[in-house]
Amino acid sequence: MAMAAEKESTSEVDLESALLPSSSVESLPLLAHSTRSRQHSHLRSLRRSASNTTSQIAIVGSDPAPSRASTTSPSSSRSLATAVGNFRLIENEEFLQQDWRSRGRAHILRYVVLKWTLCFLLGALAGAAGFLTNLAIENIAGVKFVVTSNMMLADRHLWAFGVFAASNFVLTMFAAVITAFFAPAAAGSGIPEVKAYLNGVDAPEIFSPRTLVVKVVGCIAAVSSSLHVGKAGPLVHTGACIASILGQGGSRKYRLTCKWLRYFKNDRDRRDLVTCGSAAGVAAAFRAPVGGVLFALEAVSSWWRSALLWRAFFTTAVVAVVLRALIDICHRGKCGLFGKGGLIMFDVTSDTIAYHLPDLPPVIILGIGGGILGSFYNFFLEKVLRAYNLINEKGYGYKLLLAATISICTSCCIFGLPWLASCSPCPTGISEACPSIGRSGNFKKFQCPPDHYNDLASLLFNTNDDTIRNLFSAGLIIYGIAAPSGLFIPVILTGATYGRLVGMLMGSRSTLDHSLFAVLGSASLLGGSMRMTVSVCVILLELTNNLLLLPLVMLVLLISKTVADALNANIYDLIVKLKGFPYLETHAEPYMRQLTVSDVVTGPLLMFNGIEKVGNIVHVLKTTGHHGFPVVDEPPFSDSSVLYGLILRAHLLILLKKRVFLPSRSLFGIDVSKQFSADDFAKRGSGKHDDIEDIKLTAEDMEMFIDLHPFTNTSPYTVVETMSLAKAVILFREVGLRHLLVVPKSSSRAPIVGILTRHDFMPEHILGLHPSLLKSRWKRLRFGKTSLNKVFCDLC
Repeated sequence: MAMAAEKESTSEVDLESALLPSSSVESLPLLAHSTRSRQHSHLRSLRRSASNTTSQIAIVGSDPAPSRASTTSPSSSRSLATAVGNFRLIENEEFLQQDWRSRGRAHILRYVVLKWTLCFLLGALAGAAGFLTNLAIENIAGVKFVVTSNMMLADRHLWAFGVFAASNFVLTMFAAVITAFFAPAAAGSGIPEVKAYLNGVDAPEIFSPRTLVVKVVGCIAAVSSSLHVGKAGPLVHTGACIASILGQGGSRKYRLTCKWLRYFKNDRDRRDLVTCGSAAGVAAAFRAPVGGVLFALEAVSSWWRSALLWRAFFTTAVVAVVLRALIDICHRGKCGLFGKGGLIMFDVTSDTIAYHLPDLPPVIILGIGGGILGSFYNFFLEKVLRAYNLINEKGYGYKLLLAATISICTSCCIFGLPWLASCSPCPTGISEACPSIGRSGNFKKFQCPPDHYNDLASLLFNTNDDTIRNLFSAGLIIYGIAAPSGLFIPVILTGATYGRLVGMLMGSRSTLDHSLFAVLGSASLLGGSMRMTVSVCVILLELTNNLLLLPLVMLVLLISKTVADALNANIYDLIVKLKGFPYLETHAEPYMRQLTVSDVVTGPLLMFNGIEKVGNIVHVLKTTGHHGFPVVDEPPFSDSSVLYGLILRAHLLILLKKRVFLPSRSLFGIDVSKQFSADDFAKRGSGKHDDIEDIKLTAEDMEMFIDLHPFTNTSPYTVVETMSLAKAVILFREVGLRHLLVVPKSSSRAPIVGILTRHDFMPEHILGLHPSLLKSRWKRLRFGKTSLNKVFCDLC
């Protein structure tokens, strides 16, 4: 905040997100009027401000989007040095004169057409990325498994293990090296980063071109290395990266710019594109277009509206069409070991589904167990990730050592466990060869005699199209290494194992097929771990291609989510917290109602005069990391001390860089309209951004002045100092603010009390200032032994 407007150091700040939010400011070629007309309009605006010297309460206009919190350990990675996006229009004098929205229907039509065009391109690129990722994984893993199987056929068991383990090791280390050294932000699934970004937190490099490349290549290598990690999460991150890059409006560095694309150089439109990108990622991973839209709505988005629903649906529809066209190529046998390229997970058809009322108790039990196991999965994974964080913080060598250890252990388990399994005779009446010799397939001979296959080897030694039916998953201890890896597929496979086990235990007491129990088991564990209901339900239905599953899947999801919610938080919220992202929840905690906004304002408050000395601006920018500063007019420029508005750090840097200086403190300056272009104030893309240390000024420059009025947001959101903190946090989140100005209740005081940013609404900050409120902090209902006993006693 401007007083603590962001508590991090300037060097850590991602200045990109401090730039003008809305597509407003991108078209900010300053001053189209003459100097004289500008001075008159300026004086009129000053008189309007001076007429209300109280508090500008409830001014609506905004400088938006949430701010970021300070990070934990500097060594734990730059990804924690987060900034924020601006999801509201900056309404200053120049914007009101230059906004393209007021120039006629042609500009608006062009903007609308470009929005839909970008959604089409996003869907096409995300679909192609999903297809190529799956194609590469299937072929790389397929070659590895075929070579290993051939060696097993020749009774060269040690050589087979050596080739298998070495291949996995090389692939894992390749993924770990490119992630650790070139794009640390590409590690993990990426869904927590996307979720945090759509909540208003913009971590450095999470959507950069480098992150995109490493995410795709690293995901291919990690999944091909037999690490039981999924590609759904990385594809969601991939879709978000593609969306963000498209929304940057080209690149001046590579001379890939277009006048039209300036409309999208802002956080608000980029946020919408990233939302569509996350939906496209799920659609590409599971061929589930409707499920992708619902995933974006339910799991990652913090702001939603009907117009965005249409665009997201259009984007995922394009993904489905592109996938269908590309998979048709595979049907003609041109995809190598990729086979038919199908992504249907379980072959559940209408002929195998028949259930009755007596089948409901086993399904209810399955849902309760899934909720318990899902919450335990989250608990255990959190502990594992905390341990991994301690290792990864020690440096690159430890990151690579951890990845190497996991790879070797996984290879030993995958190769060693089938030796413990018995051989089964090949089934009759099947179209597929049994055993699968010299090719990828579902019936692995491994060490078995002719006409027999190894069940466990068939589950473990397979390409992606076959292993997606795998009922074994070691993904729990693998997630968290320095490589792109998702949780969705491991949870689905673990849930399928659990469901099939329950089906086997039920035996003749249930008429449900074991494959149906596997689907329901996956649903229950997804509901228990990720706490998604509608999106998971639709994704599973689209995967299995069978609507008859709907009632049972709905029942299982509702039960498992309800049970798990009583035990701990969902997995993505836990990871967001572990990564240190200052995520704003949808609710205000009860203790916030006991506080006013003035209770959490901290100092010192730094502000600028409407016409400020260059030296003062430079000093403040060098000694603080704040992103927003109040601008106050004092006599003789106003009748009394009055809050004129808010100016962003990024805009001050631009003014210093352009040397828009005045020789004296006077309103009658020079015409600066020709010194700026629309791109100067637009949202920057990935890469190097302006820094105060890079701007060289002379001693003479430091004695000059800058008129901040034309560049100041004259309508920031403000609240009176007596407003409830609970009400303020809801306003802050729902509107998507970055700064919230606190003004005094009395007009006899200074025109501003302080500034609130996202950091000030974090429980750690509030409870640190008011530790006595710790006991009244909101906690989810947790059912322990004591609470259960109390509930039952009260009922009796």
